[in-house]
Amino acid sequence: MDFLQEIWATISRNRSRSLLTAFGVFWGILMLMVLMGLGNAMTNGIYSQVEGFAMNSCFVAAGSTSKPYKGFQQGRSWNIKTDDLEFIEREVKGVACLVPVVQMGSVTVSYGDKHDTYTVMGTSPDYPRVQRTDLVFGRFVNAIDMQQKRKVCVLGNKVYHTLFPRGENPVGLRIRCGAIEFTVIGVRAKKTGSVNIGGDADEMVYAPLSTVQQIVNIGEKVHYMMALAEENVPVTEIDSEIRRVLKERHSIAPDDEKAIFGFNAEEELKALGYLKMGLQALVWLIGLGTLISGAVGVSNIMLVTVRERTKEIGVRRALGASPWLIARQIMAESTVLTALAGIVGIMVGVGILAVMDVIMSQNEDAFLKDPQVHFGAAIACLVIIIIVGLLAGLLPALRALKIKPIEALSEE
Repeated sequence: MDFLQEIWATISRNRSRSLLTAFGVFWGILMLMVLMGLGNAMTNGIYSQVEGFAMNSCFVAAGSTSKPYKGFQQGRSWNIKTDDLEFIEREVKGVACLVPVVQMGSVTVSYGDKHDTYTVMGTSPDYPRVQRTDLVFGRFVNAIDMQQKRKVCVLGNKVYHTLFPRGENPVGLRIRCGAIEFTVIGVRAKKTGSVNIGGDADEMVYAPLSTVQQIVNIGEKVHYMMALAEENVPVTEIDSEIRRVLKERHSIAPDDEKAIFGFNAEEELKALGYLKMGLQALVWLIGLGTLISGAVGVSNIMLVTVRERTKEIGVRRALGASPWLIARQIMAESTVLTALAGIVGIMVGVGILAVMDVIMSQNEDAFLKDPQVHFGAAIACLVIIIIVGLLAGLLPALRALKIKPIEALSEE
């Protein structure tokens, strides 16, 4: 207790100087906490954009060939067909399911006097396995709907609120999509994330693939497909194998990269991981740089303090104080000063992030989400503060060790 009281007495002897010195450390740790919180919020916002989309999936669509092959000229258009999907599911190992899609764009969807223009998507019962499809009412398309080519549909959330503004259960009611009547079998909940293949999920009407193929009269053609890989199977391998099979079946050059387009969720997730690492590195670089500048200020002030206390140090040495006790005193003072400033900085930073969290949570469409700092990161910051305090007092302590008792006592 005597040791701590002595440290506090030394620090509080010149309060203005101590406060100004501690402010550098306080500001550094405050900036680090706020930047870490904002970095986490940005990362959460980025990952929320892909929420609900299967990360072990890929999207594949037909384009136009860019190279001549087997007598075919470049620029040839081709189409994926349902028998291609059957062949892939049968021959390509590691495919959990394939989801074909056919779309009717800009269709007038109406019920009574309510109407608007939306997209009708024909797909299979496996669609919710790739794109999470939570339902408010009813069910999704099933195998019997596909086999019997039923004119049934699931409404996107915005479509539902447009046609049924009172919020009633529309299951069993008949709506019109263009000139065709469909029976509503379900209503999709508001989408999560922004990754939606083929358009905004809230502005979509989902129907059986076979029904939409018949309506648009395209036979067995498919506009695009989504593939889901089995567990522990890299989706990148599935993606490349599907492209290889499609090229072989449609006489496309193996090195023609433009004939098939799409994206791979695994590669997108890897890119997000690199972005997250870059953000974290930038945050720590800026925060630690600010914190180090504050530590330099502490070290400079402690050097001034050592010079002012030269006679005091000489008296201590003359009374038998060892060099270690002198060094310990100086380093303890700098550590306590930085620790107090750092703890206050952490508390203020957490408070600022809490206020920001309340403000952001009031806006559902806010990109930044949950700007908080993990407990482990806060503990790491506290450890860094203590280390910085020890290092800040090291140079002044070495300076104090060089003071000779006789010279110190004779100094005026």
